[in-house]
Amino acid sequence: MSEPQAGASSPHLDEDEREQAADHSSPRPLVIHEVVREEGEVAMERTFAGLMWSALAAGLSMGFSFLVQAILQGALPESNWRHLIASLGYTIGFVFVILGRQQLFTESTLTAVLPVLTRRDLVTFGKTVRLWVIVLFFNLIGTMIFSALLQFKGVFDPEVITALSEVARAPFSAGFGVTLVRAVFAGWLIALMVWLLPSARSARLLTILLVTYTVGVSKLTHVIASSAEAAYAVVTGAATLGDYFSVFLLPTLIGNMIGGISMVAIVNHAAIAPEIEDSQSSD
Repeated sequence: MSEPQAGASSPHLDEDEREQAADHSSPRPLVIHEVVREEGEVAMERTFAGLMWSALAAGLSMGFSFLVQAILQGALPESNWRHLIASLGYTIGFVFVILGRQQLFTESTLTAVLPVLTRRDLVTFGKTVRLWVIVLFFNLIGTMIFSALLQFKGVFDPEVITALSEVARAPFSAGFGVTLVRAVFAGWLIALMVWLLPSARSARLLTILLVTYTVGVSKLTHVIASSAEAAYAVVTGAATLGDYFSVFLLPTLIGNMIGGISMVAIVNHAAIAPEIEDSQSSD
């Protein structure tokens, strides 16, 4: 049974006013679910080349989170509040990627999982795995290219170079377990942001800024944003390639997937599942 829209039964409104009231009402959870699920369906049907270029662009764009955070940190004096302001730079890459409709791996831990939970067949699961592999690989390649581009001499001021090296140590600052837990929270927040965006409307930019600032200021670990930092550390010799995979990538990838899939996708789908079954039975 459909839920009444805002103003639909009000005797005080004419037809135009009822439509305005409906436009300003918040979408039902089932509507949000279907909007997010449809995004996953569309992404899974894209060609290899389409996914590759979009994911590569996203990886390159995410590098700006690393760069702008370092620029702000290099411009600020040493203090216990410097991180609070520098973390604003962390949001930039996410703004570019999400508003630019580029393919980001951690978004797909929600969008690509909802079709699997809805359809529950091997074909859909296979499409999801294909999407994840392509997008993750080329997201990471994009961040590595961006980190390599930062090596050109004379492009940035010395204080920025120093700050880049400082920020690049963050992905290696904790052990496997702590990094994994940090990544769970990061994956949780990014997937939650994707869930919030359909109802954010004109506040999409503010939603992106608030959620990703929370990730940055909390020093949580994001497999793509933090990859730019970790790759820079490898290129400059501050970390080894083995450190990149074992200390950073593995626990972060596992944690982001746990956070996105279990904390948001499965829980939110479970809340909507009875409505989906009701709508299917009534058709």
